[in-house]
Amino acid sequence: MLALPPRLEALQPEPVERLIEAGGPVLVLLGVVAVVVFALAIERWWFYRITWKIARRRLVRRWAARRDHRSWSAHTLRDVWAQELVARLRRPLPWLKLLVALCPLLGLLGTVTGMITVFDSLALSDTHQARAMADGVARATLPTLTGMAIAVVGLLFISRLEHVIRREDQRLHDRLAQALEEDHA
Repeated sequence: MLALPPRLEALQPEPVERLIEAGGPVLVLLGVVAVVVFALAIERWWFYRITWKIARRRLVRRWAARRDHRSWSAHTLRDVWAQELVARLRRPLPWLKLLVALCPLLGLLGTVTGMITVFDSLALSDTHQARAMADGVARATLPTLTGMAIAVVGLLFISRLEHVIRREDQRLHDRLAQALEEDHA
């Protein structure tokens, strides 16, 4: 490794570097997946807090402005509009589920490759030191721990998002029906 000037040496992220060294390339991949999962979570929060409410208001106004509310085609149109809007809220859910399911598997991959490295290094050395093996096993299990932690947090977010989607779907239908009641009152 290159020697850095004292000022830049203080800025060097040693703990992160050691963590990556301990977990291997799979830990870096898990870091990338975690960033994508949390970026999708933040994007969904932003969509729900800002864009969703505006789009819901527009749809309710659009429905209330129609002349025909009673025919079969009007009800079908209302359902299609509502489904399209809820689908926008649900859009990244399959990707989130895929990435969350992938995290423990990537962690397991990191552990298996780490254990292969440990056993390989033990086979090459003449001395079978228990301490070196314990250190290698600890390093090898780090990706599994990371993958499980990301998956647990991701599952919590997915569960919350599914709850919000169900609630907002019901609220949307309630507001569409309420718009007609207020119009006829």
